Amino acid sequence: MIYPVVLSGGSGTRLWPMSRTLYPKQLLTLLGRDSLLQQTVRRVANEGRFAAPLLVANEEHRFIIAEQLREIAVVPLSLLLEPVGRNTAPAVCVAALALSESDPDPLMLVMPSDHTIGDSRAFLAAVELAAAAARSGALVSFGIAPERAEIGYGYIRRGGTLEAEGVFTVAEFVEKPGPEQAKQYLASGEYCWNSGIFLFPARLYIDELERLRPDMVAACRRALAEGRRDSDFIRLDKDAFSACDSDSIDYAVMEKTRCAALVPVAMGWSDIGSWDALWEMSAKDRDGNSIEGNVLAEDTRNCYLRSEAGLVAAIGIEDLVVVGTADAVMVAPRRRTQDVKKLVARLISERRDEADALPTVHRPWGSFTSLHNGHRVQVKHIIVKPGGKLSLQMHHHRAEHWIVVQGTAKIRRGEEEMMLSEDQSTYIPLGTAHRLENPGKIPLHLIEVQSGSYLGEDDIIRLEDSYGRS
Repeated sequence: MIYPVVLSGGSGTRLWPMSRTLYPKQLLTLLGRDSLLQQTVRRVANEGRFAAPLLVANEEHRFIIAEQLREIAVVPLSLLLEPVGRNTAPAVCVAALALSESDPDPLMLVMPSDHTIGDSRAFLAAVELAAAAARSGALVSFGIAPERAEIGYGYIRRGGTLEAEGVFTVAEFVEKPGPEQAKQYLASGEYCWNSGIFLFPARLYIDELERLRPDMVAACRRALAEGRRDSDFIRLDKDAFSACDSDSIDYAVMEKTRCAALVPVAMGWSDIGSWDALWEMSAKDRDGNSIEGNVLAEDTRNCYLRSEAGLVAAIGIEDLVVVGTADAVMVAPRRRTQDVKKLVARLISERRDEADALPTVHRPWGSFTSLHNGHRVQVKHIIVKPGGKLSLQMHHHRAEHWIVVQGTAKIRRGEEEMMLSEDQSTYIPLGTAHRLENPGKIPLHLIEVQSGSYLGEDDIIRLEDSYGRS
Protein backbone atom coordinates (compact mmCIF):
# COMPACT_ATOMS: atom_id res chain seq x y z
CA MET A 1 0.00 0.00 0.00
CA ILE A 2 0.98 3.59 -0.62
CA TYR A 3 0.17 5.95 2.25
CA PRO A 4 -0.96 9.43 1.10
CA VAL A 5 0.41 12.16 3.37
CA VAL A 6 -1.42 15.45 2.83
CA LEU A 7 0.28 18.60 4.08
CA SER A 8 -2.19 21.28 5.12
CA GLY A 9 -0.20 23.76 7.19
CA GLY A 10 0.06 26.66 4.74
CA SER A 11 -1.69 30.03 4.90
CA GLY A 12 -1.96 30.89 1.18
CA THR A 13 -1.57 34.64 1.69
CA ARG A 14 -1.33 35.37 -2.05
CA LEU A 15 -5.06 34.61 -2.49
CA TRP A 16 -6.23 37.23 0.01
CA PRO A 17 -8.96 38.46 0.58
CA MET A 18 -10.56 35.02 0.24
CA SER A 19 -7.67 33.20 1.91
CA ARG A 20 -7.16 34.14 5.56
CA THR A 21 -5.00 32.86 8.41
CA LEU A 22 -7.96 31.00 9.94
CA TYR A 23 -9.37 29.88 6.57
CA PRO A 24 -6.45 29.39 4.15
CA LYS A 25 -6.27 28.59 0.45
CA GLN A 26 -6.53 24.80 0.72
CA LEU A 27 -9.93 25.06 2.41
CA LEU A 28 -11.41 27.29 -0.31
CA THR A 29 -13.61 26.22 -3.21
CA LEU A 30 -11.82 27.89 -6.12
CA LEU A 31 -12.22 25.41 -9.00
CA GLY A 32 -15.26 23.14 -9.07
CA ARG A 33 -17.43 22.12 -6.14
CA ASP A 34 -14.73 20.79 -3.81
CA SER A 35 -12.10 22.65 -1.85
CA LEU A 36 -8.48 22.17 -2.90
CA LEU A 37 -7.99 19.92 0.15
CA GLN A 38 -10.97 17.78 -0.83
CA GLN A 39 -9.69 17.52 -4.41
CA THR A 40 -6.28 16.38 -3.15
CA VAL A 41 -7.81 13.69 -0.95
CA ARG A 42 -10.24 12.51 -3.64
CA ARG A 43 -7.33 12.07 -6.05
CA VAL A 44 -6.15 9.05 -4.07
CA ALA A 45 -9.48 7.87 -2.65
CA ASN A 46 -11.25 4.73 -3.86
CA GLU A 47 -8.04 3.50 -5.44
CA GLY A 48 -7.08 0.03 -4.24
CA ARG A 49 -3.38 0.90 -4.18
CA PHE A 50 -3.76 3.66 -1.53
CA ALA A 51 -4.35 3.50 2.20
CA ALA A 52 -6.50 6.07 4.00
CA PRO A 53 -4.78 9.47 4.04
CA LEU A 54 -2.74 10.88 6.90
CA LEU A 55 -3.01 14.65 7.21
CA VAL A 56 -0.59 17.06 8.87
CA ALA A 57 -2.41 20.30 9.61
CA ASN A 58 -2.40 23.53 11.56
CA GLU A 59 -4.17 23.00 14.88
CA GLU A 60 -6.37 26.05 14.22
CA HIS A 61 -7.95 24.35 11.18
CA ARG A 62 -8.64 20.93 12.68
CA PHE A 63 -12.43 21.07 12.85
CA ILE A 64 -12.85 22.62 9.39
CA ILE A 65 -10.64 19.90 7.91
CA ALA A 66 -12.52 17.17 9.78
CA GLU A 67 -15.82 18.56 8.47
CA GLN A 68 -14.53 18.76 4.87
CA LEU A 69 -13.37 15.14 5.05
CA ARG A 70 -16.76 14.12 6.43
CA GLU A 71 -18.46 15.89 3.50
CA ILE A 72 -16.63 13.66 0.99
CA ALA A 73 -17.02 10.51 3.16
CA VAL A 74 -13.29 10.04 3.78
CA VAL A 75 -12.11 8.72 7.14
CA PRO A 76 -8.44 9.68 7.59
CA LEU A 77 -5.86 7.29 8.94
CA SER A 78 -4.76 10.07 11.28
CA LEU A 79 -4.78 13.84 11.63
CA LEU A 80 -1.55 15.21 13.11
CA LEU A 81 -1.88 18.76 14.46
CA GLU A 82 1.04 21.18 14.37
CA PRO A 83 1.02 23.69 17.25
CA VAL A 84 3.32 25.93 15.17
CA GLY A 85 4.38 25.86 11.52
CA ARG A 86 7.82 24.36 10.89
CA ASN A 87 7.78 23.86 7.08
CA THR A 88 7.70 20.56 5.21
CA ALA A 89 10.75 18.63 6.47
CA PRO A 90 9.53 18.29 10.10
CA ALA A 91 5.91 17.82 8.98
CA VAL A 92 6.88 14.86 6.80
CA CYS A 93 9.19 13.54 9.52
CA VAL A 94 6.39 13.26 12.10
CA ALA A 95 4.17 11.66 9.46
CA ALA A 96 6.89 9.10 8.65
CA LEU A 97 7.38 8.34 12.35
CA ALA A 98 3.62 7.96 12.90
CA LEU A 99 3.21 5.62 9.91
CA SER A 100 6.19 3.55 11.04
CA GLU A 101 4.41 2.74 14.30
CA SER A 102 2.08 0.33 12.46
CA ASP A 103 4.02 -0.52 9.28
CA PRO A 104 7.74 -1.37 9.33
CA ASP A 105 8.56 0.53 6.11
CA PRO A 106 5.60 2.20 4.42
CA LEU A 107 5.76 4.06 1.12
CA MET A 108 4.67 7.69 1.55
CA LEU A 109 3.12 9.85 -1.16
CA VAL A 110 3.60 13.41 0.10
CA MET A 111 1.21 15.97 -1.40
CA PRO A 112 0.56 19.64 -0.62
CA SER A 113 -3.15 20.20 -0.05
CA ASP A 114 -3.39 23.45 -2.02
CA HIS A 115 -2.37 22.33 -5.53
CA THR A 116 -4.55 21.34 -8.45
CA ILE A 117 -3.98 18.57 -11.00
CA GLY A 118 -6.04 18.52 -14.19
CA ASP A 119 -5.03 15.06 -15.45
CA SER A 120 -5.49 12.52 -12.65
CA ARG A 121 -4.66 9.58 -14.91
CA ALA A 122 -1.25 11.03 -15.72
CA PHE A 123 -0.70 11.65 -12.01
CA LEU A 124 -1.57 8.08 -11.03
CA ALA A 125 0.66 6.70 -13.80
CA ALA A 126 3.54 8.83 -12.47
CA VAL A 127 2.85 7.50 -8.96
CA GLU A 128 3.29 3.94 -10.24
CA LEU A 129 6.68 4.84 -11.78
CA ALA A 130 7.75 6.63 -8.61
CA ALA A 131 6.63 3.73 -6.40
CA ALA A 132 8.78 1.28 -8.33
CA ALA A 133 11.81 3.57 -7.93
CA ALA A 134 11.05 4.17 -4.24
CA ARG A 135 10.91 0.43 -3.56
CA SER A 136 14.41 0.26 -5.04
CA GLY A 137 15.69 2.83 -2.57
CA ALA A 138 14.97 6.26 -4.09
CA LEU A 139 13.56 9.50 -2.70
CA VAL A 140 11.45 10.54 -5.69
CA SER A 141 10.45 14.09 -6.66
CA PHE A 142 7.68 14.74 -9.18
CA GLY A 143 8.89 17.23 -11.78
CA ILE A 144 6.37 19.10 -13.91
CA ALA A 145 7.09 19.39 -17.63
CA PRO A 146 7.41 23.19 -17.98
CA GLU A 147 4.88 24.98 -20.18
CA ARG A 148 6.54 28.42 -20.14
CA ALA A 149 9.56 30.29 -18.79
CA GLU A 150 8.09 30.57 -15.28
CA ILE A 151 10.00 32.61 -12.68
CA GLY A 152 7.69 31.76 -9.77
CA TYR A 153 8.75 28.11 -9.37
CA GLY A 154 11.88 26.29 -8.35
CA TYR A 155 13.37 23.92 -10.94
CA ILE A 156 14.97 20.45 -10.98
CA ARG A 157 17.60 19.56 -13.60
CA ARG A 158 17.29 16.05 -14.90
CA GLY A 159 20.28 13.69 -14.77
CA GLY A 160 20.78 10.26 -16.28
CA THR A 161 18.19 7.52 -16.66
CA LEU A 162 17.69 5.04 -13.82
CA GLU A 163 16.86 1.38 -14.33
CA ALA A 164 13.15 2.08 -14.00
CA GLU A 165 11.71 3.52 -17.22
CA GLY A 166 10.65 7.17 -16.95
CA VAL A 167 12.73 7.77 -13.82
CA PHE A 168 15.91 9.86 -13.75
CA THR A 169 18.62 10.88 -11.35
CA VAL A 170 18.61 14.47 -10.10
CA ALA A 171 21.48 16.62 -11.38
CA GLU A 172 20.56 19.63 -9.20
CA PHE A 173 17.78 21.59 -7.55
CA VAL A 174 17.60 25.21 -8.68
CA GLU A 175 16.07 28.24 -6.97
CA LYS A 176 13.49 30.44 -8.70
CA PRO A 177 15.31 31.91 -11.73
CA GLY A 178 15.27 35.31 -13.38
CA PRO A 179 13.43 35.79 -16.71
CA GLU A 180 16.43 35.11 -18.97
CA GLN A 181 17.55 32.09 -16.99
CA ALA A 182 14.02 30.68 -17.06
CA LYS A 183 14.02 30.96 -20.87
CA GLN A 184 17.31 29.03 -20.99
CA TYR A 185 15.89 26.32 -18.74
CA LEU A 186 12.84 25.95 -20.97
CA ALA A 187 14.90 25.84 -24.18
CA SER A 188 17.34 23.22 -22.83
CA GLY A 189 14.67 20.60 -22.18
CA GLU A 190 16.61 19.42 -19.12
CA TYR A 191 14.58 21.16 -16.42
CA CYS A 192 11.27 20.49 -14.67
CA TRP A 193 9.28 22.63 -12.31
CA ASN A 194 9.57 21.46 -8.71
CA SER A 195 6.03 20.41 -7.74
CA GLY A 196 6.67 19.75 -4.05
CA ILE A 197 5.18 16.25 -4.45
CA PHE A 198 7.32 13.30 -3.31
CA LEU A 199 7.16 9.54 -2.97
CA PHE A 200 9.62 7.58 -0.84
CA PRO A 201 10.00 4.88 1.82
CA ALA A 202 9.40 6.33 5.28
CA ARG A 203 12.43 4.55 6.71
CA LEU A 204 14.78 5.91 4.03
CA TYR A 205 13.53 9.47 4.61
CA ILE A 206 13.99 9.17 8.38
CA ASP A 207 17.46 7.66 7.94
CA GLU A 208 18.60 10.41 5.56
CA LEU A 209 17.16 13.16 7.74
CA GLU A 210 18.79 11.60 10.80
CA ARG A 211 22.13 11.59 8.98
CA LEU A 212 21.74 15.20 7.85
CA ARG A 213 19.65 16.76 10.65
CA PRO A 214 19.63 14.47 13.72
CA ASP A 215 18.39 17.36 15.87
CA MET A 216 15.26 17.64 13.74
CA VAL A 217 14.46 13.94 13.98
CA ALA A 218 14.99 13.98 17.75
CA ALA A 219 12.61 16.94 18.15
CA CYS A 220 9.99 15.26 15.95
CA ARG A 221 10.25 11.98 17.86
CA ARG A 222 9.68 13.82 21.13
CA ALA A 223 6.82 15.90 19.71
CA LEU A 224 5.03 12.74 18.59
CA ALA A 225 5.81 10.67 21.71
CA GLU A 226 4.70 13.44 24.08
CA GLY A 227 1.73 14.51 21.97
CA ARG A 228 -1.86 14.18 23.12
CA ARG A 229 -4.39 11.95 21.42
CA ASP A 230 -8.01 13.05 21.66
CA SER A 231 -10.98 12.00 19.51
CA ASP A 232 -9.76 12.06 15.88
CA PHE A 233 -6.58 14.09 16.43
CA ILE A 234 -2.99 13.71 17.56
CA ARG A 235 -1.72 17.02 18.95
CA LEU A 236 2.05 17.24 18.70
CA ASP A 237 3.78 18.45 21.84
CA LYS A 238 4.19 22.21 21.54
CA ASP A 239 7.51 22.61 23.35
CA ALA A 240 9.20 19.80 21.44
CA PHE A 241 7.90 20.81 18.02
CA SER A 242 8.63 24.50 18.60
CA ALA A 243 12.27 23.58 19.30
CA CYS A 244 12.54 22.09 15.81
CA ASP A 245 14.10 24.26 13.10
CA SER A 246 11.87 25.33 10.21
CA ASP A 247 13.12 23.81 6.96
CA SER A 248 11.80 22.37 3.70
CA ILE A 249 12.28 18.83 2.39
CA ASP A 250 14.33 20.25 -0.48
CA TYR A 251 16.85 22.07 1.70
CA ALA A 252 17.01 19.55 4.53
CA VAL A 253 17.22 16.35 2.47
CA MET A 254 16.67 16.35 -1.29
CA GLU A 255 19.51 18.73 -2.22
CA LYS A 256 22.01 16.76 -0.12
CA THR A 257 21.02 13.11 -0.49
CA ARG A 258 22.48 10.67 -3.02
CA CYS A 259 19.12 8.90 -3.23
CA ALA A 260 17.20 11.65 -5.06
CA ALA A 261 15.30 10.64 -8.21
CA LEU A 262 12.96 12.46 -10.58
CA VAL A 263 9.77 11.45 -12.39
CA PRO A 264 8.85 14.09 -15.00
CA VAL A 265 5.12 14.34 -15.72
CA ALA A 266 2.69 16.57 -17.60
CA MET A 267 -0.53 16.46 -15.58
CA GLY A 268 -2.11 19.92 -15.68
CA TRP A 269 -0.49 20.89 -12.38
CA SER A 270 -0.59 24.30 -10.69
CA ASP A 271 0.10 25.49 -7.16
CA ILE A 272 -2.42 28.33 -7.75
CA GLY A 273 0.12 30.75 -6.36
CA SER A 274 -1.68 33.92 -7.43
CA TRP A 275 -4.98 35.27 -8.71
CA ASP A 276 -3.37 35.54 -12.14
CA ALA A 277 -2.60 31.80 -12.06
CA LEU A 278 -6.24 31.13 -11.18
CA TRP A 279 -7.34 33.31 -14.13
CA GLU A 280 -5.07 31.24 -16.41
CA MET A 281 -6.79 28.01 -15.31
CA SER A 282 -10.38 29.24 -15.23
CA ALA A 283 -13.05 29.14 -17.94
CA LYS A 284 -13.42 32.51 -19.65
CA ASP A 285 -16.08 34.36 -21.61
CA ARG A 286 -15.55 35.61 -25.17
CA ASP A 287 -13.79 38.73 -23.82
CA GLY A 288 -11.27 36.69 -21.81
CA ASN A 289 -12.91 37.36 -18.45
CA SER A 290 -13.17 34.77 -15.68
CA ILE A 291 -16.29 35.62 -13.69
CA GLU A 292 -17.40 34.06 -10.40
CA GLY A 293 -20.34 35.07 -8.24
CA ASN A 294 -22.42 38.24 -8.28
CA VAL A 295 -20.63 40.13 -11.07
CA LEU A 296 -21.65 42.36 -14.01
CA ALA A 297 -19.01 43.30 -16.60
CA GLU A 298 -19.40 45.84 -19.40
CA ASP A 299 -16.71 46.55 -22.00
CA THR A 300 -14.24 44.58 -19.85
CA ARG A 301 -11.46 42.28 -21.08
CA ASN A 302 -9.03 39.71 -19.72
CA CYS A 303 -10.01 40.22 -16.07
CA TYR A 304 -10.58 37.94 -13.11
CA LEU A 305 -13.75 39.17 -11.39
CA ARG A 306 -15.11 37.44 -8.31
CA SER A 307 -17.68 38.35 -5.66
CA GLU A 308 -18.44 36.35 -2.54
CA ALA A 309 -20.96 38.93 -1.30
CA GLY A 310 -22.51 42.02 -2.95
CA LEU A 311 -22.50 43.01 -6.61
CA VAL A 312 -19.17 43.73 -8.30
CA ALA A 313 -19.73 45.90 -11.38
CA ALA A 314 -16.86 46.48 -13.84
CA ILE A 315 -16.86 48.96 -16.72
CA GLY A 316 -14.12 49.55 -19.28
CA ILE A 317 -11.24 47.78 -17.51
CA GLU A 318 -8.60 45.36 -18.77
CA ASP A 319 -6.12 42.92 -17.25
CA LEU A 320 -7.26 43.44 -13.65
CA VAL A 321 -8.16 41.20 -10.74
CA VAL A 322 -11.11 42.31 -8.62
CA VAL A 323 -12.09 40.07 -5.70
CA GLY A 324 -14.79 41.07 -3.23
CA THR A 325 -15.70 39.37 0.05
CA ALA A 326 -18.14 40.48 2.73
CA ASP A 327 -15.49 42.65 4.42
CA ALA A 328 -12.88 43.52 1.77
CA VAL A 329 -12.30 44.30 -1.90
CA MET A 330 -8.92 43.73 -3.58
CA VAL A 331 -8.04 45.34 -6.92
CA ALA A 332 -4.73 44.71 -8.68
CA PRO A 333 -3.22 44.41 -12.17
CA ARG A 334 -3.21 40.72 -13.09
CA ARG A 335 0.57 40.68 -13.51
CA ARG A 336 1.12 42.06 -10.00
CA THR A 337 -1.00 39.66 -7.98
CA GLN A 338 2.15 37.99 -6.60
CA ASP A 339 2.52 41.18 -4.53
CA VAL A 340 -0.67 40.48 -2.56
CA LYS A 341 1.50 38.80 0.09
CA LYS A 342 3.13 42.21 0.75
CA LEU A 343 -0.31 43.67 1.38
CA VAL A 344 -1.14 40.84 3.78
CA ALA A 345 2.13 41.42 5.65
CA ARG A 346 1.03 45.01 6.16
CA LEU A 347 -2.41 43.93 7.38
CA ILE A 348 -0.74 41.62 9.90
CA SER A 349 1.69 44.30 11.09
CA GLU A 350 -1.22 46.72 11.58
CA ARG A 351 -3.21 43.97 13.38
CA ARG A 352 -6.14 44.26 11.02
CA ASP A 353 -8.90 41.70 11.53
CA GLU A 354 -9.12 41.25 7.75
CA ALA A 355 -5.81 39.35 7.80
CA ASP A 356 -7.05 36.58 10.07
CA ALA A 357 -10.66 35.63 9.48
CA LEU A 358 -13.57 36.12 7.15
CA PRO A 359 -16.77 37.56 8.66
CA THR A 360 -18.07 33.98 8.84
CA VAL A 361 -15.97 31.92 11.28
CA HIS A 362 -16.33 28.13 11.36
CA ARG A 363 -16.43 26.18 14.60
CA PRO A 364 -16.88 22.44 15.27
CA TRP A 365 -20.49 23.05 16.29
CA GLY A 366 -21.36 25.32 13.33
CA SER A 367 -20.45 28.92 12.50
CA PHE A 368 -20.98 32.57 13.37
CA THR A 369 -21.07 35.66 11.17
CA SER A 370 -20.32 39.13 12.46
CA LEU A 371 -23.12 41.47 11.37
CA HIS A 372 -22.14 44.61 13.28
CA ASN A 373 -19.20 45.65 15.42
CA GLY A 374 -19.57 49.02 17.19
CA HIS A 375 -18.73 50.80 20.43
CA ARG A 376 -19.56 48.36 23.26
CA VAL A 377 -21.88 46.34 21.02
CA GLN A 378 -21.48 43.45 18.57
CA VAL A 379 -24.16 41.54 16.67
CA LYS A 380 -23.64 37.98 15.36
CA HIS A 381 -25.65 35.44 13.40
CA ILE A 382 -24.97 32.04 15.00
CA ILE A 383 -25.76 28.72 13.28
CA VAL A 384 -25.57 25.52 15.35
CA LYS A 385 -25.66 22.18 13.52
CA PRO A 386 -28.15 19.51 14.66
CA GLY A 387 -26.61 17.92 17.73
CA GLY A 388 -24.05 20.73 18.00
CA LYS A 389 -23.15 22.01 21.44
CA LEU A 390 -21.09 25.07 22.39
CA SER A 391 -18.74 24.89 25.35
CA LEU A 392 -19.96 25.63 28.85
CA GLN A 393 -18.39 29.08 29.22
CA MET A 394 -18.46 32.48 30.86
CA HIS A 395 -17.27 36.01 30.03
CA HIS A 396 -15.66 38.61 32.28
CA HIS A 397 -16.46 41.67 30.18
CA ARG A 398 -19.70 41.13 28.26
CA ALA A 399 -23.35 40.15 28.58
CA GLU A 400 -25.27 38.47 25.77
CA HIS A 401 -28.82 38.57 24.42
CA TRP A 402 -29.99 35.59 22.34
CA ILE A 403 -32.96 35.60 19.94
CA VAL A 404 -33.96 32.35 18.23
CA VAL A 405 -34.75 32.85 14.53
CA GLN A 406 -35.14 29.21 13.44
CA GLY A 407 -35.05 25.86 15.20
CA THR A 408 -34.96 24.96 18.88
CA ALA A 409 -32.33 26.03 21.40
CA LYS A 410 -31.48 24.20 24.61
CA ILE A 411 -29.88 26.73 26.94
CA ARG A 412 -28.11 26.43 30.25
CA ARG A 413 -27.88 29.71 32.19
CA GLY A 414 -26.25 29.30 35.59
CA GLU A 415 -28.13 26.46 37.26
CA GLU A 416 -31.20 26.99 35.08
CA GLU A 417 -32.05 25.07 31.86
CA MET A 418 -34.61 26.19 29.28
CA MET A 419 -35.85 25.41 25.78
CA LEU A 420 -36.47 28.29 23.38
CA SER A 421 -38.22 28.13 20.00
CA GLU A 422 -38.58 30.64 17.16
CA ASP A 423 -39.05 34.30 18.17
CA GLN A 424 -38.21 33.61 21.83
CA SER A 425 -35.23 35.17 23.56
CA THR A 426 -33.13 35.19 26.74
CA TYR A 427 -30.41 37.23 28.46
CA ILE A 428 -27.04 35.95 29.74
CA PRO A 429 -25.67 38.27 32.45
CA LEU A 430 -21.94 39.04 32.62
CA GLY A 431 -20.01 36.39 34.55
CA THR A 432 -22.74 33.73 34.27
CA ALA A 433 -21.82 30.21 33.12
CA HIS A 434 -23.87 29.33 30.06
CA ARG A 435 -24.17 26.89 27.17
CA LEU A 436 -26.07 26.76 23.88
CA GLU A 437 -27.12 23.48 22.26
CA ASN A 438 -29.19 22.37 19.27
CA PRO A 439 -31.23 19.28 20.23
CA GLY A 440 -33.27 19.37 17.02
CA LYS A 441 -32.93 17.92 13.52
CA ILE A 442 -32.62 21.21 11.62
CA PRO A 443 -29.94 23.94 11.98
CA LEU A 444 -30.50 26.39 14.83
CA HIS A 445 -30.29 30.04 13.73
CA LEU A 446 -29.85 32.61 16.47
CA ILE A 447 -29.05 36.32 16.69
CA GLU A 448 -26.60 37.21 19.47
CA VAL A 449 -26.23 40.78 20.71
CA GLN A 450 -23.13 41.28 22.87
CA SER A 451 -22.70 44.35 25.08
CA GLY A 452 -19.86 45.27 27.38
CA SER A 453 -16.47 46.90 27.79
CA TYR A 454 -14.54 44.24 25.77
CA LEU A 455 -16.00 42.03 23.04
CA GLY A 456 -12.97 40.07 21.78
CA GLU A 457 -13.14 36.33 21.10
CA ASP A 458 -10.46 35.74 23.73
CA ASP A 459 -12.85 36.75 26.53
CA ILE A 460 -14.03 33.15 26.85
CA ILE A 461 -13.43 30.97 29.90
CA ARG A 462 -14.29 27.43 28.80
CA LEU A 463 -15.40 25.38 31.78
CA GLU A 464 -16.34 22.27 29.82
CA ASP A 465 -16.08 21.41 26.14
CA SER A 466 -17.03 18.48 23.88
CA TYR A 467 -14.24 19.24 21.42
CA GLY A 468 -11.15 19.25 23.65
CA ARG A 469 -10.79 23.05 23.85
CA SER A 470 -11.32 23.63 27.57
